[in-house]
Amino acid sequence: MPVAAAPETGILVLGRVVGAYGVKGWVRIRAFGDDPASWQDLPTWYLATGENGPWQSRKTAECKAHGDGLVVRFADVADRNAAERLQGLWIGQPREALPPPAENEFYWDDLMGLAVVNDAGDALGVVDSLLETGAHDVLRVLQTTAEGETERLLPFVDAVVREVDMEKRRILVAWELDW
Repeated sequence: MPVAAAPETGILVLGRVVGAYGVKGWVRIRAFGDDPASWQDLPTWYLATGENGPWQSRKTAECKAHGDGLVVRFADVADRNAAERLQGLWIGQPREALPPPAENEFYWDDLMGLAVVNDAGDALGVVDSLLETGAHDVLRVLQTTAEGETERLLPFVDAVVREVDMEKRRILVAWELDW
């Protein structure tokens, strides 16, 4: 389940409130993870105006899957006007509240800062961020040299990513230096 991170707080960013839903205080959630339905069991969510907090806890009253995302009603949000004020807020959870990723699955936070090396052993840079494109996630890899900075966008798919070695803090890829 890929997610972005808020490293200063230990909170992993899971999604964002994208707008009000109905008139009874529900909000629509854009989930960054692969399994937002698992959030339904979390009694408390954390909301912030920025990715790095400060975070405020909110009790959930109801949460359900809706389309490819979620809708949620917080216990202290009673109507559409209050729900509209939440639009744009980031949603997060402490890492310890989340399930560990399955084998060959990673939280985005775990991939940040990993060295990226190709099959020939050439250093391509480090993972600076990840992008969600709809088709697949994309690693944004930055390499800084005396000549400047090079950005590479690598699809996070099996054909490109050969191995993610968390112990060595390295991602092995099928990608050439001049691509």
